[in-house]
Amino acid sequence: MTPRSPLPSTVAWLGYGGLFPFVVPAAVAVVGGDYAGFCSYALFAYGAVILSFVGAVHWGFAMTCTDFSEQQRNATWGWSVVPALLAWLALLVTPAAAGVILVVGFVAQYLQDRRVSRQSSLPPWYLPLRLRLTTVACACLAAGAFAARQWAARP
Repeated sequence: MTPRSPLPSTVAWLGYGGLFPFVVPAAVAVVGGDYAGFCSYALFAYGAVILSFVGAVHWGFAMTCTDFSEQQRNATWGWSVVPALLAWLALLVTPAAAGVILVVGFVAQYLQDRRVSRQSSLPPWYLPLRLRLTTVACACLAAGAFAARQWAARP
């Protein structure tokens, strides 16, 4: 069993602080009002940026994980561009569809994080942190997509 290392405080501040642009716009989008449309756009744009970011982390894994086989390295490089492509697609569709695409992208990315975690020696705090961040991001994106759909259906 791997000993648990504490989550570095800088990583905690940056990771959990990075949820702010998910939570606030999602809350405003759900409540509605004059800024609901802007907040919905801000939520999905930020979601696209972050999905691209977490995908790019896998490019870094492919470059630096010395315990990867050539096949694992190539698969990781290949995957690393998929989240950016999904994020780009999410920016081209309706807000409700964007939310769905982004949630699917974040879930798929977390599953890839699990795969890499099994194949390499990542810090023990990495996967639990990614699960928590992914869960909150997906809940906010789903709420934003639901809100966007509700607001679009109103006359």
